[in-house]
Amino acid sequence: MMGSMDIKIGFADSPRELVITTDTDQNEVAEQVAQALDNDAATLKLTNDKGVRYIVRARQIAYVELGTTTQRSVGFAGA
Repeated sequence: MMGSMDIKIGFADSPRELVITTDTDQNEVAEQVAQALDNDAATLKLTNDKGVRYIVRARQIAYVELGTTTQRSVGFAGA
């Protein structure tokens, strides 16, 4: 079983959200977000659970929601 978490990023002047599912530890992601938001010139760099990388300008971020870590079963659970 692997743990994964959804990260929602809301942007200034945009009704859309970016949702990234990642296997990265929630505390590690929270630290990355805090560092990026401390500097408007910074970027937030995240990688999803499939290895796709996202780079977001910190000054465009309106909010970041870190979901709870959920356990994902592999195989035919309950079958």
